[in-house]
Amino acid sequence: MKDSCLYLVAVFESVSQVMKAEKILKSKKISYKIIPVPRNISTDCGVCIRFLPKDRKQILDEFINQVEIAEVHELVK
Repeated sequence: MKDSCLYLVAVFESVSQVMKAEKILKSKKISYKIIPVPRNISTDCGVCIRFLPKDRKQILDEFINQVEIAEVHELVK
């Protein structure tokens, strides 16, 4: 069975970048959730933002020049 992407997670270098990102997402009313970084993803920051694949372009466009994303990963079942 082929894996299907349930969510994407944006990983950041610091909690302050996560907080900036959260402020942007709240102001744009984009659905998201702050979660602990999954164990299989290495990062210096302990939290990341989970969101739906359909929102990827809008979120990345909103973050340009405002928030530094370290990586974006797929979460599959």
